Amino acid sequence: MAACIEARGLRRSFGSTVALDGLDLRVEEGRILGLIGPNGAGKSTALNAILGLTRYEGDLRVLGLDPWTQRDQLMRDVAFIADVAVLPRWIRVAQLLDYVGGVHPRFDRAKAEGFLAKTTIQRTSRVRELSKGMVTQLHLAIVMAIDAKLLVLDEPTLGLDLLYRKQFYDTLLNDYFDRSRTILVTTHQVEEIQDVLTDFLFIDRGRIVLDCSMEEFESRYAEVMVGPDRVEAARQLQPMRERKVFGRSLFLFDRVNRERLAAIGEVRTPSIADLFVAVLGGAS
Repeated sequence: MAACIEARGLRRSFGSTVALDGLDLRVEEGRILGLIGPNGAGKSTALNAILGLTRYEGDLRVLGLDPWTQRDQLMRDVAFIADVAVLPRWIRVAQLLDYVGGVHPRFDRAKAEGFLAKTTIQRTSRVRELSKGMVTQLHLAIVMAIDAKLLVLDEPTLGLDLLYRKQFYDTLLNDYFDRSRTILVTTHQVEEIQDVLTDFLFIDRGRIVLDCSMEEFESRYAEVMVGPDRVEAARQLQPMRERKVFGRSLFLFDRVNRERLAAIGEVRTPSIADLFVAVLGGAS
């Protein structure tokens, strides 16, 4: 597969603060990648570098282009939704569609109208009259109507209620993703995107600490719930993490035979969030 994003030795510092510390990254075309990390880990800086919004050291190619020197050309094939919608509050929905149609050569007005028809958004409404969820729906409708090869989402559902968050990802998968586009998403609501992703990265202090496909994740990692009489047997298998749940012990394992695990307790696939805590937080 061709690389949609490829970085080698990517570095970015702000004074004495190192935001990206020699980051290596490869995202193949047609994948949905989750970039997951704590606050200050370098997620936003990485996205800004990919979008050509900040300078960097090292080598970075997005759709074969240098984002900093070829940003105008790159943005013809890239769409972006930030954590806070930046749509002008004074503009009416119909005027916004007119504007985007006038400035973006790959915007399909009819497609945007089709997406909005599934909402309660009125074309005569001003952005300031819409709820946060409706603004996100409007922003998504515009982005999905642009024939982009790469979609970058930075905390796209921040502040939305559960219903809107679910609708957002359902719409993204069913109406936008076609396995030829690439989606890069950052979010703190990891559980909600676990079933959406094809790959994920853990980033901490400007470095990638885990790069994993969902196929590898499901075969490599396992959680086991054991009773008090099997705790020592579980510990002998060197778990990544151990924690108490309702009086029983839950262990997280990496590359341990599942038949051996089944002999000591109930085996299940962990969540990405639990793996994140085990990798970045250590044993507890």
